[in-house]
Amino acid sequence: MTEVDHLVVACDSLAQGVAWCEDVLGVTPGPGGRHALMSTHNRLLKLGGDFPGAYFELIAIDPDAPPPGRPRWFGLDRTALQAALRDSPRLVQLVARTNNAEMLRWGLINRGIDPGRPLAAERETPAGLLRWRIVVRDDGVNACDGLLPTLIEWQGAHATEAMPDSALRLAGVRLGGLPAAAVDLLRLKRVELGARAGLSAQFDTPRGRIDLEQWRDD
Repeated sequence: MTEVDHLVVACDSLAQGVAWCEDVLGVTPGPGGRHALMSTHNRLLKLGGDFPGAYFELIAIDPDAPPPGRPRWFGLDRTALQAALRDSPRLVQLVARTNNAEMLRWGLINRGIDPGRPLAAERETPAGLLRWRIVVRDDGVNACDGLLPTLIEWQGAHATEAMPDSALRLAGVRLGGLPAAAVDLLRLKRVELGARAGLSAQFDTPRGRIDLEQWRDD
């Protein structure tokens, strides 16, 4: 079984993302850090609600970092997504936590789905170094037309352990259009599955209930 680890909202810049978060969700994201592996940086919020260990990530290309030498994760290098981000941040991905990313990766491959390769990543924090393994395709774009959740396996401490509580609550996650072979293997905990293709997340915020729909390059 896998469960929601975090929801990824891509931004044109972190400054844009923070302003959007304050205006739309009524909360200010906490600090994050830099990802040398992908030349990105982020801001984070711990999510309350019925999704233990889940958090909200604002991510953007780090303008001060050198090019990573490969496509970035979450499809951040796609021209169409970058154009959309100039207008507003967008929900782009569900990241699913597992204790055995390699087993699930091969399970997907054996079902005809290419989730990518496991990469070792890390990020410095005031509380210490965070390490994880994350499954990313060489083109940076998720399988199943972007619907396949990104698999993550933490190596030691989890990111939320040092995060303060926030006023943001994850009320629900819906994912539709994922092939039955992937659904049966991943067994996503507390995620509502449907036929209509797309990812959506519902948040209880100081601004009320807010629904975010996944951006897709249809």
